[in-house]
Amino acid sequence: MKIDVLTLFPEMFAGPFDQSIVKRASDKGLVEIKINNLRDWATDKYKSVDDRPYGGGAGMIMRINIIDAAVKAMGKGKVVLLDAGGEKFNQKKAQELSHYEHLIIICGHYEGVDHRVHEHVADEVISIGDYVLSGGEIPAMVVVDTVVRLLPGTLGNDQSLAEESFTEHRIPNTEYPQYTRPEEYKGWKVPEVLLSGDHAKIKKWRSPAQ
Repeated sequence: MKIDVLTLFPEMFAGPFDQSIVKRASDKGLVEIKINNLRDWATDKYKSVDDRPYGGGAGMIMRINIIDAAVKAMGKGKVVLLDAGGEKFNQKKAQELSHYEHLIIICGHYEGVDHRVHEHVADEVISIGDYVLSGGEIPAMVVVDTVVRLLPGTLGNDQSLAEESFTEHRIPNTEYPQYTRPEEYKGWKVPEVLLSGDHAKIKKWRSPAQ
């Protein structure tokens, strides 16, 4: 998979994408992630990418011509705009996105983007929740992390994906409680069934609704 992120703040991605599972997937060649600075498509010497909104209002709006030029330079791919008014992101959507060969993710900023990006450039508009962030960079990190860990071979043991919280058809939809050593700590004990060695009982305990 190839993922292109379009952002005004490329430096923000250095830590999250250089660590843990995302880095492992990248090192294995399972994903290629490129962080692209939207200012590279600015047309003036000031590298400006925004302007005042028509009709008045507070703040600045990211310009359609800048974003459209950047998206076109990425080549063919699934274009996702991260915006507070978009469809709520969930595990099902992450699974859907994980099947694309190329994702192009647009990080909004300032007061938002020219709405023509929603109407004519983006294939899909996604929100990670009902709250306000300074920009689309953190949502992009969430989406990329969630999608990349679903790529076959990323986790090493694909069975882990089947048992994760919010996996489709999982009942209940959150993962069962897990325990490890020590067996007892401050009088807090591991449930007896997990120590029994009875796999049928353990499976039933982990999936009480089944």
